[in-house]
Order: sequence, then C-alpha cells, then structure tokens
Amino acid sequence: MSVTTHDRTETSDGSTAARSVLVKPGMCGHNSLFVGRLGDWTWETVSDLCGTNAFDATNADGSPTYLSFYYFHIRGSRQMHVHGLTFGDRLRVASRLFDFGSESILTLHEVRPEGGPDAPVDPDRFYAYDDPRCIYVENYNRWISRSRPGSNRDLVKSSPVGFRHDHLPRLPDAYSPRRVYDHARNRLTFLDGLPADRVPRPGFTLDYPIDASRDLNGVGLLYFASYFSIIDWALLRYWRRLGRGTAAFLDRVVLDQRLCYLGNADADSVLRISVDSWQKAGDPGDEIVNLVVRDRDTGRTVAVSTLHVLSTGGAHDGA
Repeated sequence: MSVTTHDRTETSDGSTAARSVLVKPGMCGHNSLFVGRLGDWTWETVSDLCGTNAFDATNADGSPTYLSFYYFHIRGSRQMHVHGLTFGDRLRVASRLFDFGSESILTLHEVRPEGGPDAPVDPDRFYAYDDPRCIYVENYNRWISRSRPGSNRDLVKSSPVGFRHDHLPRLPDAYSPRRVYDHARNRLTFLDGLPADRVPRPGFTLDYPIDASRDLNGVGLLYFASYFSIIDWALLRYWRRLGRGTAAFLDRVVLDQRLCYLGNADADSVLRISVDSWQKAGDPGDEIVNLVVRDRDTGRTVAVSTLHVLSTGGAHDGA
C-alpha cells in the first residue's frame, strides 16, 4: 500500500490556498521548525497568487527584495498547539491573503487535523479563535531590501516588480493588526494592562550572541524563525531560574505568542534580552511572559514578544 508523503496544494480562488500536509521530522519538535514551515507557506501562497516569486524577487533597480516578517501571531489551545505536533500527523492548512498595499501583505492560516470541514478562511470566524482543534496564525509581511551591501541594519521598504495585490480582499478595519503591532513597538509589550489576578515575578536580563552557524538564513539575514528560537532559549533559562526541569519546559503549552520584528542583526551581534513575567494567582504554571530583544552594543530594539504559556509538567518541576 502506498502512502502519500508529499504536501498537496490547491488554490480555490484568487486569495486562498489549501494544503494537505504530512508532519515530517524537519517540521516539528520543541523548537521553531514548524514556525519556519508556516513562513514557507506564507511565501508560497504569495508566490502562487500574487504574480511574483517571493523566493527570487527583485525591485525596479534589480536589487533583491525580501518578504520579511513584521508581525507574527500564533494562537493555539491545550488540545492543538505548535509544540504538540509530531511525526505522521496529517494536517489541513488553509491560507488566505489580504491586501495591504504594494509594500505589505497579510496572511491568515488555519491549521487543523486533516478530515475536518474544509471551509474558506473567514475573518469573523478566524478572530473568534473558538475552535480548540485549530492553530490560528497571523502573518503581516513587508517587502524590504538592504540599504547598504553586507549590512543587516537599516533595511528599507522595497516592493518587487510584478507584485499583484489589488485582486485580494481587504481585511475589515476592526481586525487590522496595525494597532496591535504599533502598541508593541511603542510600549515594548503586547500587553494592554493586566488582569487583576496576575502577580509579577522578578525580571532578569541575559545576553545571546548571534550564532552564525545556526541563526542566519540563506541570504545572510537573521532568519525570522530564529527569533522564536532565541526567545525559547531565554524562556528555558527563565524556566530554570524557577527551579523547573527540562522536562517541564518540553511539556509547555504556548496558548498565545505574538512577535513584532523591529529590526535585524548582523552575524557578530550580541542580543540583550529582558524577560518579565506574571503568574496567575494561585496557579504558578499559568504565566504571561514578555521579552524585549535589543542589540547590546547600540541599544536598538530588534524584537518584542509576549507569550501566554502553561507549564503542565508540575511533576517534572525541579527534575
């Protein structure tokens, strides 16, 4: 009996692509591998539906331009979350593009177990986040180019030749991510106040040297999924400060993570990461964690991320 091991993609209209996906070793685990695959699906959908190859795009001057990630939001549940996926899982991924002009684009992904209803991505349903068997992913991307050769600083907006977007639907204003990422950029957090039942923990700061053997992509930029890995690196050290063992970290459930990309970093940079957290009163395993990533030498803010994370491994604490 043959087994289908390759992804199958169909496009149902000018703004939507659907994929049947087999989860393989290179796209799952307690890491950022699945996040990287989500990013690939964004680039593939744009390439398929917007008239330009996102993997080999150039601007009017002939310079390379990249579909960079500016805002990434992943919402899951105890039942279905990114770190809970494993070898052999079969998924149905629906991806829909929305028009944000010639320099940007928004993609909404719904990731469900294969075999469920195959409905188009509807913003009202998406932003209700009411299906516990769905991972909701929101990507806001901007086209950028380097402003000077060999540097990952001072990247500039730069639309590619042939990029089509007028045929895409517009996202209702009530769901626009602009207010959310502007808040994160200005306040250095996605939090808009805290519930009364949240108790602060002491914050701390640590340094992360960029690893040129692991963190850069094929064009020498700090890879967008590496930001997730770096945040997890800091989160693991926070975990250990609380006396929790590695098993508890591996058992974690990330219900919600937002990440705003405010800059890139050169291969020899050192990032300084500030970590603050708030536990739920009476439930220390239910936490909100906020991380701000800066270039240590310049103080320039590189990224902001806020997570709602559950430690389900009480028996592993201290293991």
